[in-house]
Amino acid sequence: MDKRYVSILDEIKKKGGKLDGGHFNDKVLIVDGLNTFIRVFSVMPTLNDDGIHIGGVVGFLKSIGYAIHLFNPTRAIIVFDGKGGSTRRRKLFPEYKAGRKPKSRLVRAYDFASEKDERKNMLKQLQSVIEYLQLLPVTILAMDNIEADDVIAYLSKQVFNENKIVISSTDKDFLQLINHRIKVYSPTKKKIYDRDAIYDEYGIPSKNFLTYRILEGDKSDSIPGVKGVGIKSLIKEFPILSEDRDFDIMMLLDSAKTKVTRVSKMLNDSEYIIKRNYLLMQLNEPEIPNHVKLKINDAIHSVVPKLVKYKFQRLFIEDKLWGQIPNFYTWVTEFMILDRYWENK
Repeated sequence: MDKRYVSILDEIKKKGGKLDGGHFNDKVLIVDGLNTFIRVFSVMPTLNDDGIHIGGVVGFLKSIGYAIHLFNPTRAIIVFDGKGGSTRRRKLFPEYKAGRKPKSRLVRAYDFASEKDERKNMLKQLQSVIEYLQLLPVTILAMDNIEADDVIAYLSKQVFNENKIVISSTDKDFLQLINHRIKVYSPTKKKIYDRDAIYDEYGIPSKNFLTYRILEGDKSDSIPGVKGVGIKSLIKEFPILSEDRDFDIMMLLDSAKTKVTRVSKMLNDSEYIIKRNYLLMQLNEPEIPNHVKLKINDAIHSVVPKLVKYKFQRLFIEDKLWGQIPNFYTWVTEFMILDRYWENK
């Protein structure tokens, strides 16, 4: 065996030595694929030896490698939006994600010839990311007419309903899913959100985060909230929101109807917006057709591809990315460990 890989078993032992006793699905890392790609493409000006921007590819690979190193999962799943994934929500609210198209360059640190050139490069890099992922021991999911958010929620709440889950995404909507099993990792904040972290930051339990989120809205998806109603005024008006018991939007609206305060009047006047936002933003019961659920389950229970190291390295060299991941062999080791979990499932 190559000397660079001799220490792999030692590395596995350092990570807890769980291969002999752990189950393949004990701890699942679920990565929000497009969220991750857009983020790294936008901030990394990395160029290859030909002077071509490859920040999206390098950043994506570094990001998932770091997450695997940080959380030591037994398996990793990368979820992308499916073709036409936003259709259902756009029928409810035509303005949904209408503001998503950037009005200016994404990568400000690199001078693309034009916005069209930038888009072309971005799509090419995204395709390259998929090619690299197909050579790694990860499960890739993208379901037509279904957004990644819904697939990730379905996996977390229903498919792996007895397993530990870490969702890697900057999307705050996932915070509503947090419970004793499910955590959310924000790559930009380098912060792991569990029930305690949610309460510390927002002053409410994760089970009531959706209620607040609906009122806040989501600027990134062009979903307006209820103006003038912030978290502090909400807790003051409805102290139960900060308690460790359910307080959903119907309870909120029923309670608001019994009061004549400014906040309650604003909620009563915004009942339509609140109910619409619930349909747009709730993930605890994702709206996925049964035939799509069957496809997701089939994909989850299918054989996970093995790490094809030589093809991965060859692609890496062809794309002239060598040297962009300084600790490349350590990075590869993380995925070799995932291979071993699958072999010992």
